[in-house]
Amino acid sequence: MKIACWSGPRNISTALMYAFSNRADCGAVDEPFYAAYLAATDKPHPMRAEVLGSQPTDPEAVISTLLEADSSPHVYHKHMAQHMLPGIRRDWWTDMAHVLLIRHPARVVASFTKGFAEAGLEDIGAAQLAGIYDDLVAQGIDPVVVEGSDVRARPEAMLRALCSRIGLPWDPAMLSWPAGPKAVDGVWAPVWYGAVHGSTGFAGPEGDLPVLKGGHAEMAEAAMPYYRRLAAAKLSPEPG
Repeated sequence: MKIACWSGPRNISTALMYAFSNRADCGAVDEPFYAAYLAATDKPHPMRAEVLGSQPTDPEAVISTLLEADSSPHVYHKHMAQHMLPGIRRDWWTDMAHVLLIRHPARVVASFTKGFAEAGLEDIGAAQLAGIYDDLVAQGIDPVVVEGSDVRARPEAMLRALCSRIGLPWDPAMLSWPAGPKAVDGVWAPVWYGAVHGSTGFAGPEGDLPVLKGGHAEMAEAAMPYYRRLAAAKLSPEPG
């Protein structure tokens, strides 16, 4: 099974990648469209040159790689929604499970702008994630929407529910992983993965929403309609 997980930045997407890749039966791919996205947008992201040198910049080459057979029975694709630029074909999405990972925009904006001060609405993936949801449904695909804070609050119940929904046997190995960098990490990990490299499992429940001001508050507010629409369809934890 191929599992495509779509997220905006500064969610639990890397932790979820570690959870899946800690299974003996699952490989993982970290943000395969990142270099293609940077090449097409000229975004001044940290480690831009290193990212461009580490991956194909042609989306068609990326798609071909993702559709190849993998040595593991299952493979988890960690994607950023904003990397799926207009013009990149989406007909390759069939025959795989799709997960959409959401987080309250205030939390995303507060975290992402610490590392990328010039961020705008198009950089946090909210609108793109809603568009991906719509495109999947239009193709007859039933995506699973997962709230990152729900996983942090009840990891086992949420991961059990997710596995059940996509038809993957439950494996308790998903609840923890070794600390430190991982072989699956993208070259950009030193900039963005410091906290998750210090973890051995999902962090606990999130605290109060951050208080944003000025343009950051406006950005989060503009993202709220997209977030609310997807949150209305989110997965519930497994009872028990």
